[in-house]
Amino acid sequence: MKGTKARITCLITMLLTFTWSLWAFAQEAATEAMEVATEAAEVAAAAAEYTPKMYATFWALVPPIVAIVLALITKEVYSSLFIGIVIGGLFYSGFSFEGTVLHVFEDGIVGSLVDSYNMGILVFLVVLGIMVCLMNMAGGSAAFGRWATDHIKSRAGAQLATILLGVLIFIDDYFNCLTVGSVMRPVTDKHNVSRAKLAYLIDATAAPICIIAPISSWAAAVTGFVEGEDGFKVFINAIPYNYYAILTIVMMVGLVLMRVDFGPMKKHEVNALKGDLYTTPDRPYANAQQDDGDAKGTVIDLVFPIISLIICCVIGMIYTGGFFSGTGFVEAFSNSDASVGLMLGSFFALVITIAFYAVRRVLKFSQSMSCIPEGFKAMVPAILILTFAWTLKTMTDSLGAKIFVAEVVKNASGGMVSILPAVIFLVACFLAFATGTSWGTFGILIPIVVSVFEGTDPTMMIISISACMAGAVCGDHCSPISDTTIMASAGAQCNHVNHVSTQLPYAVLCAVVSFVTYILAGFIRNPWIVLPIGIALMLIVLAVIKKTVASDAE
Repeated sequence: MKGTKARITCLITMLLTFTWSLWAFAQEAATEAMEVATEAAEVAAAAAEYTPKMYATFWALVPPIVAIVLALITKEVYSSLFIGIVIGGLFYSGFSFEGTVLHVFEDGIVGSLVDSYNMGILVFLVVLGIMVCLMNMAGGSAAFGRWATDHIKSRAGAQLATILLGVLIFIDDYFNCLTVGSVMRPVTDKHNVSRAKLAYLIDATAAPICIIAPISSWAAAVTGFVEGEDGFKVFINAIPYNYYAILTIVMMVGLVLMRVDFGPMKKHEVNALKGDLYTTPDRPYANAQQDDGDAKGTVIDLVFPIISLIICCVIGMIYTGGFFSGTGFVEAFSNSDASVGLMLGSFFALVITIAFYAVRRVLKFSQSMSCIPEGFKAMVPAILILTFAWTLKTMTDSLGAKIFVAEVVKNASGGMVSILPAVIFLVACFLAFATGTSWGTFGILIPIVVSVFEGTDPTMMIISISACMAGAVCGDHCSPISDTTIMASAGAQCNHVNHVSTQLPYAVLCAVVSFVTYILAGFIRNPWIVLPIGIALMLIVLAVIKKTVASDAE
């Protein structure tokens, strides 16, 4: 018995000793973990407290301005964007070599590429490139070109068909740019429409159409920024005040029907009539020329993939908005994630297209697979420019460009209420042009507008929100670092700087007319009076330009 008790006592002692040791180890580990956490918190706090000396000053806008000016002067976009990025890194780090390198590469380039939204857009871009390659190899694009040649008899008809298709594809601007480009490029080429003009038509029917379409990813973005109000109702009421978008459509149709071109675009169009669609020797998409395949392709081999793409992308977007979980269709669009929805939709459309071609025996499975690297290679220029553009935006954000512009708008709100919509339009134009993002501009300015007019002047709030949206689209339309502008170049297979330099005079002209119209809107405050005045003013300006250009030619 004594031996048993001794063994039990010994066992209890060992258990107590083990428990105490375990507790002591846990205490020590907890202490070390606390110290590590405290140190990490101190590091994070220090990082959070770091504010560059140029934060929220005009210097925050210098990097994108330098990049844009260099791109327009040198006609070379990659080095121009990278120089702007480096300047942003230098400003942020206080001209420290190590700090600049880390900020540019870790926070900028790597940070942009690991962002889930950006990566979704890149996947979507690559998949569309693959689908375009598939349609070309299957002969669908060539067949559509032959069909269009029989049914579209003139250059004006080809351009109007491009505008119409751009208007019909109002779901998303990225989707619009690449789809309209792939479908209409063979048609406009046959009628000797320059690639620069095609890129303009694509770009002008992307964001300007999406911003006045209630069922679009842009409508979803805008409604999310109008806190404390019925976002969708505000968006609907703002449509007739969105003068830049509406006047852009009027201007496009007027340019085609009146047969007028001016600025650098005129040179491109004259050369296109002589057979040179590019004007400049730099042709980054020359290797992505159309392949007629084995001539088995018909129009259905282009129409079916496009329809599949539209349906799948719509389903993908409402899926991300919770439609299949009981959310209403409109609300699902408002809550959708465009990046994820377009990525999923394009992937399933790609699978359907490959299966469709296999069933029709137009393409073998091995031929379809060979389009994957080819489609990726065709989109490399657009991917590179997008990556640099996103990185440059990261630089401007880290320098507090948004805060600087927000303060400018707040200070401008007093004592000039009637002309405030015109002022907001100009500020939004400049911010979107410098940063290359219209959605970011919405996020900065719309909450400010709501806070200024909420509960006091709802009509002026609607006009000012619309001016913000119009200005953001205008700046995005003009900016060479805008992702929509970049994708329009990719869709038209046009040199990017050519697209920017030829489009800029057209967009600026429309912006000037829109600015005058917003001044009138601040005083009249009735869209059905002001809008017809703006449209008439735009047509009069185009008529004057046509007469001036004609007299110069004589």
